[in-house]
Parts: sequence; structure tokens; C-alpha cells
Amino acid sequence: MSILIDRNTRVIVQGATGRDGSFHSRKMKTDGTSIVGGVTPGKGKSKLDSIPIFNSVAEAKKTTDANASVIFVPARFASSAIIEASDAGIPLIVCITEGIPVLDMVKIYHLIHSRSSVLIGPNCPGLISPGLCKVGIMPASIHRQGNIGLISRSGTLTYEVVNALSKADMGQSTCVGIGGDPIIGTGYIELLKLFEADRDTDAVVLIGEIGGNSEEEAADFIKRKMKKPVVAFVSGRSAPEGKRMGHAGAIISGGQGTAEVKVAAFRAAGVMVAETPSEIPQLISNQLER
Repeated sequence: MSILIDRNTRVIVQGATGRDGSFHSRKMKTDGTSIVGGVTPGKGKSKLDSIPIFNSVAEAKKTTDANASVIFVPARFASSAIIEASDAGIPLIVCITEGIPVLDMVKIYHLIHSRSSVLIGPNCPGLISPGLCKVGIMPASIHRQGNIGLISRSGTLTYEVVNALSKADMGQSTCVGIGGDPIIGTGYIELLKLFEADRDTDAVVLIGEIGGNSEEEAADFIKRKMKKPVVAFVSGRSAPEGKRMGHAGAIISGGQGTAEVKVAAFRAAGVMVAETPSEIPQLISNQLER
């Protein structure tokens, strides 16, 4: 089993005929995802290889019965693309695009949460359930099918941790990159709830970073609600205050959002915290043997 996506996920690609959209449409299809259509205004009735292109998400959904969309359009059009997908009733929307203004995301966040859609991202690598479906840009070759769930704010660290898990014969049920912007569609807690309910996920890896308080909130939720073991890693321990590190949301301000505070919150919740990503497989093994 998995969360959010599986073999029955039917994906359309918004921006499918652009440079990034066309490349990753082909990669997702090669990796086993059911890509049922693409959307590029003005290019309807054309094709990307065998993938039909439509002028609008509504047209694509009506024709293909798509239940997921992945967005590769430029930042200045990405807000409208998310809203268009939500208006069309797409249940799962994954936005890879980075650089969406924070004020736009404030409006989108409230819109999405007033409806039944789920938004992953923006500024994220998407998600993958190995052997079943990939929606985004994660390299499928390093993943293995298994029973470890993963949630991460960092794309690069996701790949490093997944590689370590796979080398240790620890496959993954679903890996989700939630994005590192200050405002994102879906956070740790929503995904922790899904993993807790997934009968084929035995443990969860949570990869955090400096900035904000979402890791602290996740730690509190884990302490109160999670029965499955969770292992965490927090990046940015050497980051100076006031300097943004990589992601728009990864900034320590006024002494808040430090790695030390986040690590302390996890440990207080009984969560094992790795010093390095390579320690994560052993920590999981220790937790599952208890």
C-alpha cells in the first residue's frame, strides 16, 4: 500500500510541452506512471510522443478522468495553474515550480483547504511510491519498494536518505517532498496522519531544516498521536542567524527556528534524531526491533 498515489493514479502534466515538463513527462512515464495527458494553452489536439495535449485542465480531466496533476509551468503562471487544477476538481495537485510569491500562496492555501484537493509543494520534488507511481522529479532508480515512509522539506537530502535506506535493504512505501517555502500546501502533520493509517508503512523518516516551527509542531503531534516509530534528521545546524540557507523558509530569525530547538523538540517527543543522514537506517532498525 502507499499514501496519496498508487497504480490507479492518472496524471496530467501542466506545462507538458515546455523544456522541463516534456523531459519529466517522459521520465515519469518511463518510470511507470500513467501519464494520461498534458496541458498547454494553445497547443490542444497536439501530442508529446503518445501523450495527448489539451488546452485546459478541465478539458483534460473530462477526457482522461485524471485524478492528479503535476505543474511545471513558470513561476508567474504557477498560481493560476494551481487554481485551474483545483477548479477542475483534480484531487491531487503537485507543484514543482519554485519562486511563487508568498502572498499568492496565502490565497492558494486557503482555497485548497476549503476544497477536497491536496496540494504538494510548491518548490518541491513531488512524491513517489516505488514500483507504483511517481509524480514529480525524484530519481526512481535509487528507490526500492518497502515499508518506510518519508517526509522531507529538502529534495537533495531526500535523495541522500533514500539512497542510504535502499542500500540497507529498507524500501519505501511513499516518499513525499513537501517543499521548503514559507507556505506550502501540505505539511508534516497531514502526512504523518496518512502514514499512521497506512497498514503497509511500519516507520517514518522525517527530514527537517531550520526556519519556521513546523518541525516543533510535528514533534508535538508525534508525541500525542503517533504509535509508529519516527526517526528525524534536521539540517542547518551551522547556519548563522538571519542568513537564508537554500530554501525561502530556511532562515533563523530572532533566535527562533534553530536546528537545536527542533532537535530538542523531537527528542522530548521520544523521536530518535540522526546526527548524519547515514545513521538513519540503523536508527530505524533499532526502533523496529523494540
